Amino acid sequence: MSFINLINIVGARPQIIKASAISRAIKTQFSDKIKEILLHTGQHYDKELSQVFFDELEIHKPDYNLGVGSAHHGRQTSLMITGIEEILLKEKPDCVVLYGDTNSTLAGALAASKLHFPVIHIEAGLRSFNKNMPEEINRIMSDHASTLLFAPTDSALKNLMREGFKPENSPPYTIDNPKIYLTGDIMYDNTLFFAGLAEKKKSAFLDVLGLEKDKFILATVHREINTDDISRLEAILRTFKSLSEEFTVKFVMPLHPRTIISLKTNLADLYKELSECRFIKIIPPVSFLEMTLLEKTSKLIATDSGGVQKESHFFCKPCLVLRKETEWVELVKNRTAVLVDADPVKIRNEFIRFYNYTGELQYPRFYGDGRTAEFILGEILSMVDKA
Repeated sequence: MSFINLINIVGARPQIIKASAISRAIKTQFSDKIKEILLHTGQHYDKELSQVFFDELEIHKPDYNLGVGSAHHGRQTSLMITGIEEILLKEKPDCVVLYGDTNSTLAGALAASKLHFPVIHIEAGLRSFNKNMPEEINRIMSDHASTLLFAPTDSALKNLMREGFKPENSPPYTIDNPKIYLTGDIMYDNTLFFAGLAEKKKSAFLDVLGLEKDKFILATVHREINTDDISRLEAILRTFKSLSEEFTVKFVMPLHPRTIISLKTNLADLYKELSECRFIKIIPPVSFLEMTLLEKTSKLIATDSGGVQKESHFFCKPCLVLRKETEWVELVKNRTAVLVDADPVKIRNEFIRFYNYTGELQYPRFYGDGRTAEFILGEILSMVDKA
């Protein structure tokens, strides 16, 4: 088998981290067989949301950065497709690796599949069953443009089978004869690797914020469904403020720029109240290692982020999901994550249940053994070899 060229496409904060697991496995296990090219679309262009990761986590800099930046879905995706297509035609990779459900994922899937480069989709099969979410459209279309689909959970694999994917397909694999796998989650690989690094490099971070281990609540709100719907955003944040004061517990909120802009523009009075509340600590977006440390040392997590939901499970923390549905259905079935939407009553009731719980919650190993990236790369090599 000859040396293969692999293009990793990233664009948003979580994808940079996901790709690091693949990059690390290439470096440690497959450096003599795989050449990686890292293409960053620039979907998140703020230094605090992307470049800091390459520096702090010692991930190699992107070979290409399209610098697309923020825009409406159609314009942003079209600019990405144009840029990705040019690079694919130049580099002629053996495969294109995509992550998750962002516009960068969709753009990569469309550009690569139309040029007949095999698409590898990591986190395939995840479904919220709500097509009003742009992420759901991105997931479905990317899956159906892929040649190898790596499902992180059993429920994700079953979703693919319900949509017509056949686990019994034999090589050679193509877009018309795709292969699906149950793999575990590469973010669990990363959690095992980075948790120790976070404690080593960021040991003073909690002291700077005035936080004690297991005595604060970590809360993140960034999805458009919550930031752009002012009534939802107000309901969530007012409930947080009320709970923080009632239980005299700190809520630490690393808020996305979109959330801050929405607050300052539409809810200026509430933003002032939150800023003046001694139990609410609004901070700028944090680095990945800082976020890892906050997750690991919090008492409870409230979030609308899919990635943070999973990480709450990795660190055995109960989680309030600020959405009507989630792609991580096994967490909800396990009752360690609860869908509370933007409903003040649900948020309050489930917060109290978790906060006062004195028993021991169970956190089964839904997400593999921490060697998912290595398995994925082995299957990619096998696909190229049998093509």
